[in-house]
Amino acid sequence: MATTTTLTAPSPAPARSGAASAESGASTRPAQAAGSRLPALDGVRTLAILGVVLYHFHVPHFNGGFVGVNVFFVLSGYLITSLLLKEHVRSNTINLARFWARRVLRLYPTLIVVVAVGASLWFLVGDDGTTKNLSAGGAALIALTYTGNFARAFGHISQGIFAPSWSLAMEEQFYLVWPPVLALALFVGLRRRTIAWTLAGLVVVSCALGWLLYTTPNSGATADIYFSPVANVAPLLSGCILALALQSAGARRLFASRFGQVATWVGAAYIVAVMFSITSGDWNQHAPFFGMILPSIGVAAAFMVGGLVSRPTLVSRVLALKPMAWFGANVSYSLYLWHVLVMSLLLPYFPGLGGTFAVIAIAVGVAILSHFVVEKPFLVVKRRFEPKSWSRPAAGQAQARQAQPAAKQAVAGQATVSS
Repeated sequence: MATTTTLTAPSPAPARSGAASAESGASTRPAQAAGSRLPALDGVRTLAILGVVLYHFHVPHFNGGFVGVNVFFVLSGYLITSLLLKEHVRSNTINLARFWARRVLRLYPTLIVVVAVGASLWFLVGDDGTTKNLSAGGAALIALTYTGNFARAFGHISQGIFAPSWSLAMEEQFYLVWPPVLALALFVGLRRRTIAWTLAGLVVVSCALGWLLYTTPNSGATADIYFSPVANVAPLLSGCILALALQSAGARRLFASRFGQVATWVGAAYIVAVMFSITSGDWNQHAPFFGMILPSIGVAAAFMVGGLVSRPTLVSRVLALKPMAWFGANVSYSLYLWHVLVMSLLLPYFPGLGGTFAVIAIAVGVAILSHFVVEKPFLVVKRRFEPKSWSRPAAGQAQARQAQPAAKQAVAGQATVSS
């Protein structure tokens, strides 16, 4: 749920000698530094978290706000896979220990603080009727071990105020498996196109499982299949596929063309249409919703992201506005973890829609404070675990830069002789 948006927009790379380029299926990434951000994607994070928060607060017309979680999954799969591929291109390896250390430093500090505060207030807000007499220690253990999705899918246990940690569990379980698999696939020489098509096949399998294994939940609860790390992995895989596809110069040219503009608009329109078409709580009573609709949101989000990072549009410019991009980059993760706790603690004392928005504002304030006090210091430490190769251009780019002065001198010499 929390993935730093520190990628450069794909752009055509300098041509390489035919055999090597064709065999690898990828071209060199842009020369821009890896630390530069994609503000439009941060803007997407802002809209996604607001949809989730408004859904949890039962704000009218936001019954489908939960689809923002699927958008987060796509962003996460795309950004993480892109960074892993960037590291491999520049150093011919993927340092898994450093990768997992960065994940811990990015996610765990805020989670620990939220769990500590929530556990201490469990006697006030812990029993929401869905925790099955789960103790504060039990709920904390589930959250801190990233097993919340298993508790929901197989134990039918909600974590109450720690419920948002289920999606973090989905991501972290995925990232225990995917980076080593990707590193191994690249080590044995599999082409990126082959890896992408394999993941596409897994998306189909995941959708089929979501449909076939669906069981109607009781009392309007969310279907167990929604929390499965296998049957609901399609959005994460969709983001990974996009990252692999954009390693290809042909795919980058496609998304940089008018196709990218169409992909942005159509993908965004589809996500919004699905979100606002859900007008009641019976969305979880139908197997096709889990086998087709939710995975299709992941596909639409992947096309939208591909367009956003490849071709400027009105949508990308709006999403990249500084307030929206700043909020998504710095507050979205903290708000995701804090808002249910703040809601459970304060909402009973703030009646009406106005009271709801007042509590949301308080939750946002708590999240901003958490970012500066808890997250930011650990982000400084996290940067020490980033590959040094991210701060220097790839070999092909370095050669291109070195060639530029020589080319300019040659042109100047020709001009002198002509005169």
